[in-house]
Amino acid sequence: MMPSVPLPFVTALLLVILFVRLLWQGEAPLRSATLFVGACALLSTVVGLRWTFDFQGFRFIQPIAAVLLPTTAWLTFARLSDRNIPILRWLHAILIVLVVVLSAAWMQLRAPIDLILALIFFGYGIALLRTSFGGEDTFGAARLADAPAARNAAAFVGSTLILNGIVDAFLAGDFGFYRGAHSALIVAVGNMLVLPVIAYAMVRVGLSEAPADAMESADQAPAESARSELGEVDHAETLEVIDRLMSKQKLFRDPDLTLNRLARRALIPARQISAAINRVHGKNVSQVVNDYRINEAKSLLLNTDLSITSIIYEVGFHTKSNFNREFLRVTGVTPSAFRERNPLNQTSSTNSPSPETAVSAR
Repeated sequence: MMPSVPLPFVTALLLVILFVRLLWQGEAPLRSATLFVGACALLSTVVGLRWTFDFQGFRFIQPIAAVLLPTTAWLTFARLSDRNIPILRWLHAILIVLVVVLSAAWMQLRAPIDLILALIFFGYGIALLRTSFGGEDTFGAARLADAPAARNAAAFVGSTLILNGIVDAFLAGDFGFYRGAHSALIVAVGNMLVLPVIAYAMVRVGLSEAPADAMESADQAPAESARSELGEVDHAETLEVIDRLMSKQKLFRDPDLTLNRLARRALIPARQISAAINRVHGKNVSQVVNDYRINEAKSLLLNTDLSITSIIYEVGFHTKSNFNREFLRVTGVTPSAFRERNPLNQTSSTNSPSPETAVSAR
């Protein structure tokens, strides 16, 4: 009995605890991530049982649990991006059914399931990497403050899926040339050590999705018609609409603001907003919105006695770390240092963004 065999059970216990906690919370944005964590817990448990008892039923379940990882990971990120195409969900189901059939008929067909799983993991991993290369604005359903984290998570999870594909390829080679002599070690070290990390990353991605609300539902229909009626609008006109929403309606104060929600309010396609901001300012939407938030925060720091913590939520940030990072990016100093250098009621910039950060094209 290999000393590494108990590792899957330890990993499974941690994943089950996380799975139960997610189920208890029952938040809609976390449904895909909950399914992913459940698949991780199932896979870890089955792997431990297989290498401990070598029961035939565990050999059947293991590939099925494995194929759920890349498919649910992709669906989680698809919820945040423009790649959430309903008709393509059938393709993911077909892959799962294929693995179920091949696993059930393995004694008759002797299909190279490990090699097939490797190709599936490679495919989904590459797809997630390509999605991350699209930039932060690709994740239109993520909070703008969390879009960078969603992009980084997509790159990380994509890379991890590719790593798991390599593990499955090694397994296929081990069974082909060494009759599985090293398979337990490969599975324990290659798969089990990364499952808790990737599960945590998936939960963080789920938390970055903004909750749907009445405003979003009400704005859905006009936005869809606008996509077909407005067509290509000049960049300057697009930026003027965005500037009006930010400067007059203070839309940046919404902590759950997403690119998709901004597009619905502007009645302009999300891709068009992203392209206009990127072309004119060389920034992404999240950075520009945060420019408005920081300039509002500067005004509150100079002209009010509100605490920095109160200002964080007043201007639309929902975490102190994001606020401090963006404030430092825009001003070059920390919020407390900015207030100390500029006494209360000292003349400062106006509430609207400065020329360098304003979205309006002039």
